[in-house]
Amino acid sequence: MPGLNFDYYQRNQFLSAKGFGQPMATSTGTTIVGCKFKGGVVIAADTRATAGSIVADKNCEKLHRLAPKIWCAGAGTAADTEMVTQLIASNLELHSLAQNRQPRVITALTMLKQHLFQYQGHLGAYLIVAGVDPTGAHLLSVQAHGSTDIGKYQSLGSGSLAAMAVLETNFKEDMTKEEAIKLCADAIQSGIWNDLGSGSNVDICVMEVGKDAELYRNYLTPNVRAEKARSYKFARGTTAVLRESVRNILDVEETVITFNSNDAMEVDA
Repeated sequence: MPGLNFDYYQRNQFLSAKGFGQPMATSTGTTIVGCKFKGGVVIAADTRATAGSIVADKNCEKLHRLAPKIWCAGAGTAADTEMVTQLIASNLELHSLAQNRQPRVITALTMLKQHLFQYQGHLGAYLIVAGVDPTGAHLLSVQAHGSTDIGKYQSLGSGSLAAMAVLETNFKEDMTKEEAIKLCADAIQSGIWNDLGSGSNVDICVMEVGKDAELYRNYLTPNVRAEKARSYKFARGTTAVLRESVRNILDVEETVITFNSNDAMEVDA
C-alpha cells in the first residue's frame, strides 16, 4: 500500500547511538480559529507561511474548501494541509454523488480523522472543520494523529494561545453573524501581533444555514507596507562610469530563393 517511507528510522537510531543528534521536526507557525453564531459558523486564519525563521509567503491561503457548505482552516505543514484537504474534498464529492444527498460535516470529519490516523501524526495537518448541513451548523477540530474535538469556538496553531484568550474573553451564546466575524478577526489579529509564526492578513469564511459558504479573502490587511519617508531614486550621473564598452552589431541578411513550378522534381506515377 502506498504511503510514507520509514526507511530512515534505522539510520536515525544509528546516528543517535554514535552521538549525533537526531533530525528535529520542523517548527511551523499559524493562527486559525472558528466560532459558532446563531444560524451558522465562522472560521478565520492568518496568511503568513514560514520556512523556519524565513517568511516564505506573506499572503498564502489557509482556508480550504471541502464542499460548497463545508470549509476547513489548516495549520501545520502547508503541503500536508493542502494535499489532505484536496483528497478529502474529492472523496466527499464522490460520496455525496453516491448517496444522492448533501455531504454532512461529520462525514468530512470522519474521512479526515481516519486518513490522518493511518499516518500516526506524520502528516502535519491540524484542521478546524466547519460547515452547515441539513442537521445544522457544526464546528470541530482534528489533530494530526487523528483525535477530534467539538466546541462552540476553536483555536489551533502556534498563535492559538493568544487567539484563545480573545475567544474565551469575548465569546457569548447566540451571537449575530457580524459579532462572530469581528470576534474571529480579533482573535486572528491577536495571533498576528503576539506570535512570530503568524502575520500579514486575515481571511474569513462564513457558513450560514441554507446558504453556500462565503469567503472573505484579505478581510483585514493590518500589515500594509507604509510609504517610505524618503525617495531613494538617484539622479542620472550620480554614480561615476568606470568603464565603457561598445560592441558593433553584425547585421545578418537572409535571402529566400523561390523555385518555379517547372523546376519541380518529376516523380514517376
